[in-house]
Amino acid sequence: MKVSCLQENLNKGLSIVGRAVASRTTLPITQNVLISTDRSMLKLSATNLEIAITTWIGAMVDEEGSVTVPARLLTEFVASLPPERVDIIMTPRPRSLELSCARSQAHINGTEAEEFPPIPTVEEGLGAKIAAQTFRTAVNQVVFAAATEESRPVLTGVKLEMEGDRFTMAAADGFRLAVHHGQLVEPVAEPVSIILPARTLTELNRLVGDQEEPVEMTMTPNRGQVLFRLDGVEVVSQLIQGTFPNYSQLIPTSFQTRTVFDLQELLRATRTSAIFARDGSGIIKLQMTPASDDTESESTGPGPGKVTISARAEEMGDNQDEVDTLIEGGESKIAFNSKYLLDVLSVMERGQVALETTNPSSPGVFKPVDSEGYIHVVMPMFVQW
Repeated sequence: MKVSCLQENLNKGLSIVGRAVASRTTLPITQNVLISTDRSMLKLSATNLEIAITTWIGAMVDEEGSVTVPARLLTEFVASLPPERVDIIMTPRPRSLELSCARSQAHINGTEAEEFPPIPTVEEGLGAKIAAQTFRTAVNQVVFAAATEESRPVLTGVKLEMEGDRFTMAAADGFRLAVHHGQLVEPVAEPVSIILPARTLTELNRLVGDQEEPVEMTMTPNRGQVLFRLDGVEVVSQLIQGTFPNYSQLIPTSFQTRTVFDLQELLRATRTSAIFARDGSGIIKLQMTPASDDTESESTGPGPGKVTISARAEEMGDNQDEVDTLIEGGESKIAFNSKYLLDVLSVMERGQVALETTNPSSPGVFKPVDSEGYIHVVMPMFVQW
């Protein structure tokens, strides 16, 4: 192999595939990156056996070839180079790479490409397309609610359902549930229900960036793997096998009090209380109170009111904040884990948000007022009022 490319392009390509390089593994070669020539371009691939990322960068190819070398060493070396042309030559015996850029040179020992785990390919299967920014919004609003502990593997994933031209993403960790409904670019040929690893979606969201082209998905017929095609990048991921909880049963269908907030005001007050909650038990209390002179009744719609947001750290102090609201129903109290409350408010888009509550021991339901595309259910904390 004998190729030349720009340091900027090589550095970017290595940072893309580096997300799939195994950090701790019983198979040391998965800590390498596979470098090969493909269609007059330089192809970079990495896999940790759960996810594989491949990208192509522009290059001048004089001789074809392939080799696998330690990813971390190569990435750090290339990142340290000046923004000049990088010349790469592979020596066959022993298999290694010679790199030169301006006045810098390096020799990196490698391994035969045949020893690298095969990068999965998904040539045929059911396909779907989601607009790039629609995909980003959906993942942002859902993925953080997936479990991080492996005790129930299905909960470390995100349920993706597609039917017609609609899709739904849902994630739950036993304490909260996030559900996003969105629209596909075009209808799918048949209904789909799969569980995607949350880690895969997190990496995809980083890669989508400001891409304008739709995110393309292809699922293998046996629903074992899924391929995502982005702009110059392919990601293949294993799917999680198992039965995801029937999340629709976890969404309350009625409420006693519906409180409408300005999202930015509520988020500001919550961030303030989180400072005190951090040094306490991690609890933020919300107390919704209709205005005392409110003559409105439940039958005539919401009336003015306020919510008091407070937190207490026994040895440090406490705080209390008030935000104006519209309240439908009577007085209500509920307490949340401060992290869970901040998480959901931080991913909702600007505007107004509604909180539906029944009693202090029932889940709270957050919804954007001007959209039915997102629902977030949070279990309450039990506190002394």
